[in-house]
Amino acid sequence: MKRSVRMGIDVGGTHTKAVAIDNDTHKMIGEPSVVKTTHDDVHGVAAGVVESFEACLKQNGISPDEVVFVAHSTTQATNALIEGDVAPVGVIGMSKGGIEGFLAKRQTRLDDIQLDEKKKIVIHNDYLPLKQATEPNIKKSIEKLKGEGSKVLVASMAFGVDEGGPEETVAKVAKAEGMPVTAASEITKLYGLTRRTRTAAINASILPKMLDTANSTEDAVRKAGVKVPLMIMRGDGGVMEISEMKKRPVLTMLSGPAASVMGSLIYLRASNGIYFEVGGTTSNIGVIKNGRPAIDYSIVGGHKTYISSLDVRVVGDAGGSMIRANKNGVVDVGPRSAHIAGLDYAAFIDPAKIKNPHIEFFSPMEGDPDDYVKLVNEDGTAFTITNTCAANALGLIDEKYFSHGNRDNCRKAIQVVADYLGSTVDEVATQIMEKAFAKVEAIYNDLVEKYQLEKDQTTLVGVGGGAAALVPYFSNKTGVKYSIPDDAEVISSIGVALSMVRDVVERIVPNPSKDDIRSIKNEATNKAVESGATPESVEVHVEIDQQTSKITAIATGSTEVKTADLTANADEGEALKIAAEDMRLTEDQTKLVQKDNYFYIFGGPHNGDDPAQPMRIIDKKGFIKVQRKRAMCLKVKAKDYVTALKKLWDDMAVYQAENVAHPDFYLCLGARVMDFSSTDFEQLELLTDLEVSSVEPDDEVLIVAANIDQT
Repeated sequence: MKRSVRMGIDVGGTHTKAVAIDNDTHKMIGEPSVVKTTHDDVHGVAAGVVESFEACLKQNGISPDEVVFVAHSTTQATNALIEGDVAPVGVIGMSKGGIEGFLAKRQTRLDDIQLDEKKKIVIHNDYLPLKQATEPNIKKSIEKLKGEGSKVLVASMAFGVDEGGPEETVAKVAKAEGMPVTAASEITKLYGLTRRTRTAAINASILPKMLDTANSTEDAVRKAGVKVPLMIMRGDGGVMEISEMKKRPVLTMLSGPAASVMGSLIYLRASNGIYFEVGGTTSNIGVIKNGRPAIDYSIVGGHKTYISSLDVRVVGDAGGSMIRANKNGVVDVGPRSAHIAGLDYAAFIDPAKIKNPHIEFFSPMEGDPDDYVKLVNEDGTAFTITNTCAANALGLIDEKYFSHGNRDNCRKAIQVVADYLGSTVDEVATQIMEKAFAKVEAIYNDLVEKYQLEKDQTTLVGVGGGAAALVPYFSNKTGVKYSIPDDAEVISSIGVALSMVRDVVERIVPNPSKDDIRSIKNEATNKAVESGATPESVEVHVEIDQQTSKITAIATGSTEVKTADLTANADEGEALKIAAEDMRLTEDQTKLVQKDNYFYIFGGPHNGDDPAQPMRIIDKKGFIKVQRKRAMCLKVKAKDYVTALKKLWDDMAVYQAENVAHPDFYLCLGARVMDFSSTDFEQLELLTDLEVSSVEPDDEVLIVAANIDQT
């Protein structure tokens, strides 16, 4: 029987890793293929993508016609901006006359976009009143911008989000002239002319680089005999067809961290967590809330854009971060890593190579502090001590993890530092781990506050090769449980292989009607289909920001219709065990509150007279979909859901000094859990009605209301 295989390729800074996943079981087939990332190849990283892909097929005996999905993450958009490998951009601004024209001419006239002290996106500007925006005049404007050095174009019109025709005309003329072009309204439909124009300019600046790589990769995959569309990882955790990426490459910013998060979600039973993608040099830290990664607008050159990507904090504190010290003790870890210094970790060198080492202090790169530690053997060879070495020395890393190394080596190495400091191995190793923890503690606390996470309902998720070196220690310090998935070192590739197609539509609509929301949902569905999803698989989640009147519709879908049985993996007893363990209760303390054909809802003990209780929604595959400390649940027919919604709205309200905190809501509709929040009941009813109207009046609906514990 022919298999259906999903291929995922993650392009990292050092290695490109390809995995094959069985589409039916979601289990990895054979071994991953790992090659060096081909930064210096004439085809750039595309060469490594293809090399790892072909090697994975060959070594695991996979026929090209068995492949039903192939996708890769990419560092190119991020790297192009970091390294300044960008094209000069010509901006053609347009608008009607009068005061609108006066303002638009200023708002579309961009300054150069500074990427760092030495690198920038060079911007050239021109402006056309709409009355003069004829094809001959547009051609003249393009020639002017070309003459100034522009290699790519942006068309941006005031209120172009409402009427994009003139931008499309500019794009048509530019393409006829052989110039890559971005229409601002193709990137975002949000108002804010300067910000929209700037976002389009950033997208345009990386078009030449991204198009070359995309075409090379696509051609090579086709030559390998794979006929399914090539998908690219987006920075917000979804994938899109390569044809869409060629229009909007900027959406792939941070696609590497996004891949690791999506891999975590596949294996993580919990719905809320703070994830640590721990590499050798840096750690990426972000949030999973209600089963989705936290998203925010990216900042480029100090300016907020309309580029949605993971809300990721990057810190130079990872598995390979070297220690810094003086006579008073360990003063810091990182940001330089052993990889940057060209030194081996004590944890991973041959014990025979440790020969009477002595401590030396050095500066890894010009301008760095000169208090980094290396150990120099009697034969002149050297190695270093990292966070991974300290964790191994303390016996914190289970041998099943990628970070596990030679504990004796680590203790011998740290003993040299301990002798210099007049201390002990355990004291020095603990100092190292404390410095590592201190660098992420503020980030952790900031994310908990920003996303209103309940710490005791949250899991620390460790992914990446260095995860076990840091996450268990952080878990012990914070008291928050942790999880490191199997195959953590290739979790990004797995995440790419199993990701869903995703697209987002955002609109500013004051006092939206049901028709407004339905229209935006339909647009999001159509965009997801354009990006490669089958129409039958698309689901849309709608959020309304009452302060800004912004409606966000997030559409997700798969590249093939799913037919797997959703009801057969975890029985009630198994789900009870999962809920009890997650709530840190005994099974006797954990009770079934409600269930239907797709979900179990379990609760813990009540706190005194409080009618609410800790609660978990668990699907029939054993995944925790919702984790809340204080919640109530009702089961009703769909036709009666508004009455139940209002009852929970009132019963779960928390009255504070200045205002009323209303609960979040979760509706189990068939096999879906939909989450909603609003400070206005009419708007909540508007949002929920769009979803509940899709089921029959006599169908059962589970409604859970939850709020942040105020005790």
